[in-house]
This record gives sequence, C-alpha cells and structure tokens, in this order.
Amino acid sequence: MRLDEIVARLGGELRGDGSVVVSQVGTLAGAGAGQIAFLANPKYRKQLATTGAAAVIVPPAAADDTALPRIVHPNSYAYYARVVALLNPPAQRPRGAHPSAVVHSPLPASASVGEHVVVGERVTIGEDVTLYPGVVVGDGVSIGDGSVLYPNVVVYRDCVIGARAVIQAGAVIGSDGFGFAKEGDRWLKIPQIGRVVIGDDVEVGANTSIDRGALDDTVIGNGVKLDNQIQIAHNVRIGDNAAMAGCVGVAGSTTIGARCTVGGAGMIIGHLELADDVHVSAGTMVTKSLARPGQYTSIFPLEAHDDWLHNAAQIKRLAKLAQRVAELEKKLEEMEKTN
Repeated sequence: MRLDEIVARLGGELRGDGSVVVSQVGTLAGAGAGQIAFLANPKYRKQLATTGAAAVIVPPAAADDTALPRIVHPNSYAYYARVVALLNPPAQRPRGAHPSAVVHSPLPASASVGEHVVVGERVTIGEDVTLYPGVVVGDGVSIGDGSVLYPNVVVYRDCVIGARAVIQAGAVIGSDGFGFAKEGDRWLKIPQIGRVVIGDDVEVGANTSIDRGALDDTVIGNGVKLDNQIQIAHNVRIGDNAAMAGCVGVAGSTTIGARCTVGGAGMIIGHLELADDVHVSAGTMVTKSLARPGQYTSIFPLEAHDDWLHNAAQIKRLAKLAQRVAELEKKLEEMEKTN
C-alpha cells in the first residue's frame, strides 16, 4: 500500500514521497526494503539514522530526525498498530458449517463453523462469527456479530459473548467456579448457576479461564483485554477497557473498575473492590480494596540472595523495634512532664 493511501485511511501527516509502497511493518533495527518501521520509545531514536526501512512512523518530536518518507502522528504506537492491521487482515475461513461439525442451532449464512465444532441447542450466533476447529459452544450460548473463537475454545451453557470478541485457543468460558461448603471432613460442591457475560470488543488470551458465577453472573466489560493463562474466578466483575497481563489471578467476588491494569502474575484476593484507573504492578499481591486511582506495588526489589536474607532478617525485627521506640517515646514524654 502506498503511504498516501495509508494516510488517507488512517490520518496523520505525510512528509516526503507518498508514492512509496510498503507491504509489511518492521522494527527500526530489522526493517528492510518495502517495510515501514516506527518509533514509539525515545530510547530508540538514534536508530532512525541507520534503519533500512523504506518509511517510518514517528511522533512530532522526531519528525526532523530523518529524511525518509514518514508519517507523523502524536501517538505513533497506536498508529503502528493500525498500520499492522491494515497490512495484515485476518485470514478468512469458508462460510457455512464443515461437514464434520455438529450443529443443533440455526446459523446465519455469514458464519464460518470449522471442523469438529459442536454447537448446542438454543444457541444464538451473530453475523460473520468464526468458530475455528474443535470449538464447543454449549446450550443457550449467545455470540455477537464478528466474534472469532480460535481452536478448542469451550463456552459453557448460557454464557454471553458480545460483538467482535476474540477468544484465543484453549480458553474456557463459563466453567464452574471454586465453590464448596465444608461438611465435616468433606467438601460439598455448590452448583454454580450464574453465567459469564462478556461485553463487546473483548479479547481473551490462550488457555485463560473465566468461571461462571455462583449465583450472580461473572461480568467482563466492554473493551477488556485479558492475556494468556489468566484465571478469573466466579462473580468477578471487570470494568470497561481494563487490561491484564499473563498469569494474573483474580479470586471470587472481586470488582475491578474501568481502565484498570494488572501486570503479569499479579494476584488479587477475593471480595475486594478496585476503583477506576487502578494500576497494579507485575508480581503484586493485592490483599485490600483500593479506593483511589494510581499505581500500586507490593513486590520486594530484586537483590543478591545474601543481601535479601540479611534484609529479611531485619524485617522480622521491625515489630520489636517499633514497640521499643513507642516505649522510649512514652518515657521521653514522662521526663518532659516532670521537667
């Protein structure tokens, strides 16, 4: 695609030869002929002078750092994302149901149902939905227009998936939550009778599991992005446009606000509330509700093992030291009173 065609579709300011044709996107260090590179992180700014790319996407602050044909945009990273999507449209699978599919509900003509897919009874499938091979859709499920479920996704009964969702391979939507009641020495299973309700424009990563509600629904808001291997427990509610990196775990009945982010391997215990715009650092354990927006971190900084052992030993002494300080302060107050 020509640069001037890209700008006509996506906006931005074109500087240089708009007739240059690009067919793929690459990094500043690795791009070659026919590729367009991008500058999003200022620390790579020097690479503009040496890149082999045919053209570049840059923010206004770096617009004069190169003589290459360039597209100038204030959010060069988001612009790069749109160019990648433009040059790499998703593969189109054949419409209709493959002969090996087992389909118990009517399908729109625009739907694509792959090999060995199972679609249960009373299922509602929207226009242009794609179900890749091995997908299982339980009874009573609803899937919105334009959604894509990759191989071996399982959606349990009565769950709702909105429009334009992307559910990556192996994800499980609506499995039972971890609900058990103690009865003597045994655990009595509590039937999980809620659903999972997923909004529009949601992406769920590979092998991520979202448990159905115990009584009320588990709710994933519009625009939420979940990475791979995440566990969302029963009755969790996640606000619009939140994002979570890989291996995050969210325990039951926790409410997470809009636009929140959780770094990789972050853990949130159950029955908490996180306000809108809370950002949890990678590896952090959240053990209390967070009522104010902002960044929260609970991990201990990395250091040499011997230093860590020394500091850990000092941490154990903090309670005793605090008690001694309090006693000394009390004695000091008494002395000041007598004087």
